[in-house]
Amino acid sequence: MMSSEASAQKPTGKVNWVLFNPKTYATILYFLLALPLGIIYFTIAITGLTLSIGLTPIFIGIPLFFGVAKLLNGIVSFEQSMIRQILGLPAAPAPYISNEQSVEGQGWFMRMVRGFDGGLFIRNLLLVLLRFVTGIVFFTITVTVIALALGFIALPVVHIILMNEIKLDILEHSLFTYFHIDWTYNQQYLFYVGAGLVLYWIALRVVNGLMQIQRKMMYVDEPYQHAQQTDPYYEQMQTSVQPPPYYEQTVEQPTQEFMQPTYREL
Repeated sequence: MMSSEASAQKPTGKVNWVLFNPKTYATILYFLLALPLGIIYFTIAITGLTLSIGLTPIFIGIPLFFGVAKLLNGIVSFEQSMIRQILGLPAAPAPYISNEQSVEGQGWFMRMVRGFDGGLFIRNLLLVLLRFVTGIVFFTITVTVIALALGFIALPVVHIILMNEIKLDILEHSLFTYFHIDWTYNQQYLFYVGAGLVLYWIALRVVNGLMQIQRKMMYVDEPYQHAQQTDPYYEQMQTSVQPPPYYEQTVEQPTQEFMQPTYREL
Protein backbone atom coordinates (compact mmCIF):
# COMPACT_ATOMS: atom_id res chain seq x y z
CA MET A 1 0.00 0.00 0.00
CA MET A 2 2.76 2.45 0.98
CA SER A 3 4.93 1.51 -2.00
CA SER A 4 2.06 2.05 -4.44
CA GLU A 5 1.33 5.50 -2.97
CA ALA A 6 5.02 6.43 -3.13
CA SER A 7 5.29 5.38 -6.75
CA ALA A 8 2.12 7.33 -7.57
CA GLN A 9 3.55 10.49 -6.01
CA LYS A 10 6.93 10.15 -7.74
CA PRO A 11 7.41 12.96 -10.30
CA THR A 12 7.50 11.52 -13.81
CA GLY A 13 7.33 14.54 -16.09
CA LYS A 14 6.16 12.46 -19.04
CA VAL A 15 4.22 14.20 -21.79
CA ASN A 16 0.98 12.68 -23.05
CA TRP A 17 -1.20 13.89 -25.94
CA VAL A 18 1.76 15.59 -27.57
CA LEU A 19 -0.30 17.40 -30.21
CA PHE A 20 -2.33 19.39 -27.67
CA ASN A 21 0.01 19.56 -24.68
CA PRO A 22 1.62 22.94 -23.89
CA LYS A 23 4.67 21.10 -22.51
CA THR A 24 5.52 19.93 -26.01
CA TYR A 25 5.63 23.42 -27.48
CA ALA A 26 7.51 24.72 -24.44
CA THR A 27 10.05 21.98 -25.13
CA ILE A 28 10.35 23.10 -28.75
CA LEU A 29 11.00 26.68 -27.58
CA TYR A 30 13.58 25.36 -25.10
CA PHE A 31 15.52 23.57 -27.84
CA LEU A 32 15.30 26.58 -30.14
CA LEU A 33 16.95 28.62 -27.38
CA ALA A 34 19.40 25.81 -26.63
CA LEU A 35 21.92 26.95 -29.25
CA PRO A 36 22.35 30.60 -28.12
CA LEU A 37 22.20 29.67 -24.43
CA GLY A 38 24.77 26.91 -24.94
CA ILE A 39 27.12 29.36 -26.64
CA ILE A 40 26.69 31.87 -23.80
CA TYR A 41 27.34 29.21 -21.13
CA PHE A 42 30.40 27.92 -22.98
CA THR A 43 31.82 31.43 -23.39
CA ILE A 44 31.32 32.26 -19.71
CA ALA A 45 32.95 29.01 -18.55
CA ILE A 46 35.99 29.20 -20.82
CA THR A 47 36.54 32.94 -20.33
CA GLY A 48 36.16 32.73 -16.56
CA LEU A 49 38.55 29.80 -16.17
CA THR A 50 41.12 31.37 -18.49
CA LEU A 51 41.07 34.67 -16.62
CA SER A 52 41.20 32.99 -13.21
CA ILE A 53 44.23 30.92 -14.21
CA GLY A 54 45.98 33.88 -15.86
CA LEU A 55 45.37 36.22 -12.91
CA THR A 56 46.38 33.75 -10.22
CA PRO A 57 49.90 35.28 -9.67
CA ILE A 58 48.36 38.61 -8.62
CA PHE A 59 45.86 36.93 -6.28
CA ILE A 60 42.82 38.16 -8.21
CA GLY A 61 42.53 34.83 -9.99
CA ILE A 62 41.86 32.87 -6.77
CA PRO A 63 38.60 34.60 -5.77
CA LEU A 64 37.71 34.80 -9.47
CA PHE A 65 38.07 31.01 -9.68
CA PHE A 66 35.68 30.48 -6.78
CA GLY A 67 33.31 33.01 -8.34
CA VAL A 68 33.36 31.08 -11.63
CA ALA A 69 32.64 27.85 -9.72
CA LYS A 70 29.67 29.54 -8.05
CA LEU A 71 28.50 30.86 -11.42
CA LEU A 72 28.70 27.41 -13.02
CA ASN A 73 26.63 26.01 -10.17
CA GLY A 74 24.06 28.73 -10.78
CA ILE A 75 23.95 27.94 -14.51
CA VAL A 76 23.34 24.25 -13.86
CA SER A 77 20.68 25.05 -11.25
CA PHE A 78 19.00 27.44 -13.68
CA GLU A 79 18.91 24.78 -16.41
CA GLN A 80 17.52 22.21 -13.99
CA SER A 81 14.80 24.57 -12.76
CA MET A 82 13.88 25.48 -16.36
CA ILE A 83 13.48 21.80 -17.27
CA ARG A 84 11.35 21.26 -14.16
CA GLN A 85 9.11 24.16 -15.14
CA ILE A 86 8.67 22.80 -18.67
CA LEU A 87 7.91 19.25 -17.54
CA GLY A 88 5.67 20.36 -14.67
CA LEU A 89 7.85 18.81 -11.97
CA PRO A 90 7.73 20.10 -8.40
CA ALA A 91 10.39 22.49 -7.20
CA ALA A 92 13.62 20.98 -5.94
CA PRO A 93 13.58 20.43 -2.16
CA ALA A 94 15.92 22.58 -0.13
CA PRO A 95 19.12 20.73 0.82
CA TYR A 96 19.54 19.78 4.46
CA ILE A 97 22.39 21.74 6.11
CA SER A 98 23.58 20.65 9.51
CA ASN A 99 25.00 22.98 12.15
CA GLU A 100 28.52 21.81 11.43
CA GLN A 101 28.24 22.89 7.80
CA SER A 102 26.97 26.38 8.66
CA VAL A 103 29.51 29.09 7.82
CA GLU A 104 27.55 32.15 8.91
CA GLY A 105 29.56 34.91 10.54
CA GLN A 106 32.69 34.22 8.46
CA GLY A 107 34.25 36.34 5.73
CA TRP A 108 33.08 36.09 2.13
CA PHE A 109 36.34 34.50 1.04
CA MET A 110 36.18 31.83 3.74
CA ARG A 111 32.55 31.15 2.84
CA MET A 112 33.56 30.63 -0.78
CA VAL A 113 36.43 28.35 0.20
CA ARG A 114 34.31 26.32 2.63
CA GLY A 115 31.45 26.05 0.15
CA PHE A 116 33.69 24.90 -2.69
CA ASP A 117 33.30 21.27 -3.74
CA GLY A 118 35.87 19.98 -6.21
CA GLY A 119 33.74 17.10 -7.45
CA LEU A 120 30.73 19.35 -7.90
CA PHE A 121 32.84 21.91 -9.78
CA ILE A 122 34.18 19.28 -12.22
CA ARG A 123 30.66 17.95 -12.74
CA ASN A 124 29.19 21.39 -13.38
CA LEU A 125 31.99 22.25 -15.81
CA LEU A 126 31.43 19.03 -17.75
CA LEU A 127 27.66 19.65 -17.76
CA VAL A 128 28.16 23.14 -19.21
CA LEU A 129 30.45 21.78 -21.92
CA LEU A 130 28.00 18.96 -22.62
CA ARG A 131 25.18 21.50 -22.70
CA PHE A 132 27.04 23.34 -25.44
CA VAL A 133 27.37 20.17 -27.55
CA THR A 134 23.82 18.95 -26.96
CA GLY A 135 22.51 22.44 -27.62
CA ILE A 136 23.90 22.30 -31.16
CA VAL A 137 22.79 18.71 -31.78
CA PHE A 138 19.30 19.04 -30.30
CA PHE A 139 18.73 22.39 -32.02
CA THR A 140 19.61 20.82 -35.37
CA ILE A 141 17.39 17.78 -34.81
CA THR A 142 14.46 19.88 -33.61
CA VAL A 143 14.61 22.33 -36.51
CA THR A 144 15.04 19.52 -39.05
CA VAL A 145 12.14 17.33 -37.95
CA ILE A 146 9.74 20.24 -37.36
CA ALA A 147 10.64 21.92 -40.68
CA LEU A 148 10.25 18.64 -42.59
CA ALA A 149 6.79 18.02 -41.14
CA LEU A 150 5.60 21.59 -41.66
CA GLY A 151 7.02 21.55 -45.19
CA PHE A 152 4.83 18.59 -46.15
CA ILE A 153 1.77 20.21 -44.58
CA ALA A 154 2.35 23.56 -46.30
CA LEU A 155 3.28 22.04 -49.69
CA PRO A 156 -0.22 22.36 -51.24
CA VAL A 157 -0.45 26.03 -50.30
CA VAL A 158 3.02 26.74 -51.68
CA HIS A 159 2.20 24.89 -54.90
CA ILE A 160 -1.00 26.87 -55.45
CA ILE A 161 0.75 30.21 -54.82
CA LEU A 162 3.61 29.41 -57.19
CA MET A 163 1.23 28.20 -59.88
CA ASN A 164 -0.86 31.37 -59.70
CA GLU A 165 1.97 33.86 -59.37
CA ILE A 166 4.88 32.66 -61.50
CA LYS A 167 3.42 29.59 -63.22
CA LEU A 168 5.92 27.25 -61.53
CA ASP A 169 4.80 23.66 -61.07
CA ILE A 170 6.91 22.14 -58.30
CA LEU A 171 4.91 18.89 -58.45
CA GLU A 172 5.64 18.31 -62.13
CA HIS A 173 8.51 15.96 -61.40
CA SER A 174 7.31 14.64 -58.07
CA LEU A 175 7.77 11.18 -56.64
CA PHE A 176 4.52 9.98 -58.19
CA THR A 177 5.81 10.48 -61.73
CA TYR A 178 8.74 8.12 -61.16
CA PHE A 179 6.37 5.36 -60.09
CA HIS A 180 3.89 6.19 -62.90
CA ILE A 181 1.09 6.99 -60.44
CA ASP A 182 -1.42 9.21 -62.16
CA TRP A 183 -2.83 11.21 -59.27
CA THR A 184 -4.51 14.55 -59.54
CA TYR A 185 -3.26 17.57 -57.65
CA ASN A 186 -6.03 17.26 -55.08
CA GLN A 187 -5.11 13.65 -54.38
CA GLN A 188 -1.46 14.60 -54.01
CA TYR A 189 -2.43 17.45 -51.69
CA LEU A 190 -4.27 15.05 -49.42
CA PHE A 191 -1.34 12.65 -49.42
CA TYR A 192 1.22 15.33 -48.54
CA VAL A 193 -0.95 16.82 -45.80
CA GLY A 194 -1.58 13.38 -44.28
CA ALA A 195 2.11 12.49 -44.45
CA GLY A 196 2.96 15.87 -42.91
CA LEU A 197 0.61 15.32 -39.98
CA VAL A 198 2.14 11.91 -39.31
CA LEU A 199 5.64 13.35 -39.53
CA TYR A 200 4.62 16.21 -37.25
CA TRP A 201 3.35 13.76 -34.61
CA ILE A 202 6.61 11.80 -34.90
CA ALA A 203 8.60 15.03 -34.65
CA LEU A 204 6.85 16.00 -31.42
CA ARG A 205 7.59 12.55 -30.03
CA VAL A 206 11.23 12.97 -30.97
CA VAL A 207 11.38 16.38 -29.28
CA ASN A 208 9.86 15.00 -26.07
CA GLY A 209 12.33 12.13 -26.16
CA LEU A 210 15.20 14.61 -26.46
CA MET A 211 13.84 16.45 -23.43
CA GLN A 212 13.91 13.24 -21.38
CA ILE A 213 17.53 12.70 -22.45
CA GLN A 214 18.34 16.28 -21.46
CA ARG A 215 16.60 15.71 -18.14
CA LYS A 216 18.81 12.74 -17.32
CA MET A 217 22.01 14.42 -18.49
CA MET A 218 21.37 17.52 -16.36
CA TYR A 219 20.62 15.43 -13.22
CA VAL A 220 17.17 16.98 -12.80
CA ASP A 221 15.94 14.14 -10.54
CA GLU A 222 19.01 14.21 -8.31
CA PRO A 223 17.60 16.63 -5.67
CA TYR A 224 14.56 14.39 -5.10
CA GLN A 225 16.71 11.32 -4.59
CA HIS A 226 19.29 13.21 -2.54
CA ALA A 227 16.61 14.62 -0.23
CA GLN A 228 15.27 11.15 0.55
CA GLN A 229 18.76 9.83 1.31
CA THR A 230 20.10 12.71 3.42
CA ASP A 231 17.02 14.06 5.19
CA PRO A 232 17.26 12.88 8.83
CA TYR A 233 13.51 13.19 9.27
CA TYR A 234 12.60 11.12 6.22
CA GLU A 235 12.78 7.70 7.91
CA GLN A 236 11.17 9.12 11.04
CA MET A 237 8.22 10.39 8.99
CA GLN A 238 7.94 7.05 7.25
CA THR A 239 7.83 5.17 10.55
CA SER A 240 5.47 7.65 12.20
CA VAL A 241 2.73 6.98 9.68
CA GLN A 242 2.83 3.25 10.32
CA PRO A 243 0.26 1.99 12.84
CA PRO A 244 1.56 0.69 16.15
CA PRO A 245 1.97 -3.06 16.43
CA TYR A 246 -1.04 -4.97 17.68
CA TYR A 247 -0.61 -6.92 20.85
CA GLU A 248 -3.15 -9.53 21.71
CA GLN A 249 -4.48 -8.97 25.16
CA THR A 250 -4.28 -12.07 27.26
CA VAL A 251 -6.94 -12.78 29.81
CA GLU A 252 -5.57 -13.79 33.16
CA GLN A 253 -6.97 -16.95 34.58
CA PRO A 254 -8.51 -16.57 38.02
CA THR A 255 -6.54 -18.13 40.80
CA GLN A 256 -7.74 -21.10 42.75
CA GLU A 257 -8.40 -19.21 45.95
CA PHE A 258 -10.97 -16.99 44.33
CA MET A 259 -12.78 -19.98 42.86
CA GLN A 260 -13.86 -21.48 46.22
CA PRO A 261 -17.59 -22.13 46.38
CA THR A 262 -19.60 -20.03 48.77
CA TYR A 263 -22.23 -21.51 51.13
CA ARG A 264 -25.22 -19.68 52.49
CA GLU A 265 -25.96 -20.31 56.14
CA LEU A 266 -29.45 -21.62 56.70
